[in-house]
Amino acid sequence: MQHRMAPLCRHAEELLEEIDAADSARMSGSCRNLLVHRGVLWTFIQQLNVEPTNKHAERELRAFVLWRRRLFGTQRVRGNELAENIITVAHTARKQNSNVLTLLTRCC
Repeated sequence: MQHRMAPLCRHAEELLEEIDAADSARMSGSCRNLLVHRGVLWTFIQQLNVEPTNKHAERELRAFVLWRRRLFGTQRVRGNELAENIITVAHTARKQNSNVLTLLTRCC
């Protein structure tokens, strides 16, 4: 697989370099970040035990992403901080098989 993917990886990096060089305000920062991490960008190709996506992390965050979407975001920085804290406490409670409301009550 490494042999077959090598040309594709090179081409992808060339495109990233082109966009970075174009200094596009919307895209060059993201492309530059990928280029900075090019040493690990293709790890999933080089090591068979590494998955191309982080499905575990995506599953962990999904409930909170949906919760924030239903709230339509927040209006202020303090609202963002409150949401972050509640998400952290709720996630901790879930990992400890605890009741979220009980843990929130103890924390607040």
